[in-house]
Amino acid sequence: MKLLVLRFSALGDVMMSVPVLDALARRYPDLEITVLSRKHFEAPFRFLPANVRFWGVDLKLYQGLNGLNRLYREIHARGFTHVADLHDVLRTRYLRMRCRMDGLAVAVIDKGRRDKRRLTRRRRKVVRPLTTSFERYRLVFERLGLPVEPAFRSLFAAACPDGRPDIGDLQPLTGIKGDDRWIAVAPFAKHAGKIYPLELQKQVVDGLRRQTGCKVFVFGGGAQEKAVAESWRREFPEVVSVIGVLTMEQELRLLAHMDAVLSMDSANMHLAALAGCPVVSIWGATHPFAGFLGWNQAPGNVLQTDLPCRPCSVFGQKPCYRGDYACLHRIPPETVIQKINTLLS
Repeated sequence: MKLLVLRFSALGDVMMSVPVLDALARRYPDLEITVLSRKHFEAPFRFLPANVRFWGVDLKLYQGLNGLNRLYREIHARGFTHVADLHDVLRTRYLRMRCRMDGLAVAVIDKGRRDKRRLTRRRRKVVRPLTTSFERYRLVFERLGLPVEPAFRSLFAAACPDGRPDIGDLQPLTGIKGDDRWIAVAPFAKHAGKIYPLELQKQVVDGLRRQTGCKVFVFGGGAQEKAVAESWRREFPEVVSVIGVLTMEQELRLLAHMDAVLSMDSANMHLAALAGCPVVSIWGATHPFAGFLGWNQAPGNVLQTDLPCRPCSVFGQKPCYRGDYACLHRIPPETVIQKINTLLS
């Protein structure tokens, strides 16, 4: 049995497939699993069991109908017998249609779009916890006759008794940990509705680095984010920026050594969860009820403001109804620091 798993974006959603795929691979060791996604998402999949393979592609090479047909021919040549569509977008709908026409067994995710619209609409909201993405992924495999119950701990649990891989190669940047408490801060996200105001985040970083025995690491990606982190590093010598310095695989190994992570509703929340690290997460326009809280993360470590307009978006991309992002501005830095200290203790 050869299974093809489709999920091309976004990074956080792809990362959320890892705990379920780990369980699938361990439950069915003779099952050949191939994950088809963007090539720069590969790093976490290297730590999964050997029957999981990652097929990374550059989607720019497969644009339009001709490109999709070329990609399908490559899929067909690999002889898959089953297809799990964890994405359900136009690209994967076309690919799975072609697979069905060739007699492959196909199952597709139910994203619960109607319930998510009810959760985020402006009026008459139905605010209740929805099915998590982990469970939605699990149900796809169950429909293919592959039931699993994920019991994932971390990417490094199998290789390291304490779940903390070697980071000797990173010590020129990180230093030696010793008895210090290492705190990762991932202050950025794709959309403004997910980002705790940077002036408030700077106060959090300042408060954390002033604490005895604390070292703060800033995670992120892109030129603008790197510039912000570098400005903090120049002002606060105790702060280390890893933006643009480490690969994703190195970031995952470093995250496994963190005592706590502060993150937005972003991919870094999921990367930290995969590394087995406890996360304090800040939510603004989005809400954990939509089903995207990181794997094995405690709801008590979520920081958010109760407002009648929340949540206003599933992904955080919609403009703020109020125009002031009060959902984020009303979370005091002192509250964030206190929550992190509670987690550390």
